[in-house]
Amino acid sequence: MSDIKYKRILLKLSGEALAGKSGFGIDVDEAESIASRIKEVSDMGVEVAVVIGAGNLWRGKQGLERGMDRATADYMGMLATVMNSMVLMDALERAGVYTRVLSAVEMRAVAEPYIRRRAIRHLEKGRVVIFGAGTGNPYFSTDTAAALRAMEIGAEVVIKATKVDGIYDLDPKKNKDARKFNEMTHMEFLNRRIAVMDSTAVTLCMENNLPILVLNLWDPHALVAALKGQMVGTLVHT
Repeated sequence: MSDIKYKRILLKLSGEALAGKSGFGIDVDEAESIASRIKEVSDMGVEVAVVIGAGNLWRGKQGLERGMDRATADYMGMLATVMNSMVLMDALERAGVYTRVLSAVEMRAVAEPYIRRRAIRHLEKGRVVIFGAGTGNPYFSTDTAAALRAMEIGAEVVIKATKVDGIYDLDPKKNKDARKFNEMTHMEFLNRRIAVMDSTAVTLCMENNLPILVLNLWDPHALVAALKGQMVGTLVHT
């Protein structure tokens, strides 16, 4: 553990991470791939918490465009995050990693209710903790839930998993001259209106001096390298 930069992390995954090439639904192979990366860092002694989105199962924007009530759409999204959490939990358990799902919306048959001290105790025992159902409140994204839970459990960094190796000034898929940032401040992130993470989550991190690391989780070496303090992805800090 002496060579590990971050001892407790909050990993933020998009729901699309579980969707595979289809972009929708759940691909068990993708869940197992993510589980293998989490297992690798858990085996290093890092305490890992996870927040996962729901974009692979439900997009509230589609409901809103048809006149759906915003709160109803958001609650549906929360329920979808619990489904994704259960899939990831199952993949982790099959890989030999003890895992607990804690839900902000009570559903005791499938998940423990979210209790801050219980979550911390699970982490201290070496279990991976997956936080489901966002904050439990409508009008808040899973990015904001990730920032909130990270601060509640005393995580040292929020790691935002993407399929790009950091933050660029232009879309690197469309512009070959796009320049990658190795680091930037929270305020610069907000001023540039970068869409990698929503502004409420970034503001929350800024006000509480919590760094955000944006990296490519699908690079098999990126997460471990980042936890060892190597320059990987883009670090957003105060």
